[in-house]
Amino acid sequence: MKLYQMADAVRYPRMTTSEIRETFLVDDLFRPGTIDLVYVDLDRTVIGSAVPTITPLTLETQSELRAEYFCERRELGVLNVGGKGSVTIDGKAFAMEKLDCLYIGRGSKDVVFASESETEPAAFYLLSYPAHAVYPTAMKKFAEMPPLHLGSVETCNKRTIYKAIYADGLKSCQLVMGFTMLEAGSNWNTMPPHTHMRRSEVYLYFDVDPAHRVMHLMGPPQETRHIVMADKQVVVSPGWSVHAGVGTKAYGFCWGMGGENQAYDDMDGVAIADLK
Repeated sequence: MKLYQMADAVRYPRMTTSEIRETFLVDDLFRPGTIDLVYVDLDRTVIGSAVPTITPLTLETQSELRAEYFCERRELGVLNVGGKGSVTIDGKAFAMEKLDCLYIGRGSKDVVFASESETEPAAFYLLSYPAHAVYPTAMKKFAEMPPLHLGSVETCNKRTIYKAIYADGLKSCQLVMGFTMLEAGSNWNTMPPHTHMRRSEVYLYFDVDPAHRVMHLMGPPQETRHIVMADKQVVVSPGWSVHAGVGTKAYGFCWGMGGENQAYDDMDGVAIADLK
């Protein structure tokens, strides 16, 4: 399990493009037939993917966790961004179609990922944080998530937010997780931007056309940089950093957070005119 050590706001302004990418970008997930995991020292986040093909994949513990099984002291969020599949937890199977979201509670021992089709496999995105309480494993189907419509055509950010794991949805210890879909012709996400020192945030960009890219905006509001991102790549956002982006074509992104609270609207807003 690869270790990511975050830079602070003091070191960040002096970093080169390659250093920023090496520190904040996770670009080696979603390999067919494999579970890939990375450990981020910020809030002890584990980010990963599972893409089962012919053979189901079992989530194993990692030596870095010092745990008998992966969810011994952790909770896990799973979003399917691929074909139809299933996740079986301690013998109970959850059939998951694209954009279905699953919460796996602390104490779940056996976690197995499977796809219905080898040629159109499921692509499970994994996001995990330490958990100090036990909440039941549960799934939220895409059709069950109430849409929240934001933005406009005039500001190029007409989009729909879907919340899955949060205070009024699937219950968790600290994990908050959902996703946003941009409408055709809209490009900007999370604009105007914000920060929240109380929670770190992780973005997975998906449904990005292979010929297109998303320019992810990060950094303190007065010291911004960007990371050019492709489909199914992940960026880690410390609490001191804004997290926004603009694509050369419409796309989707999964947002996930862990930290002090689960209040979705706990944000320190930044005016667009104040960005530098």
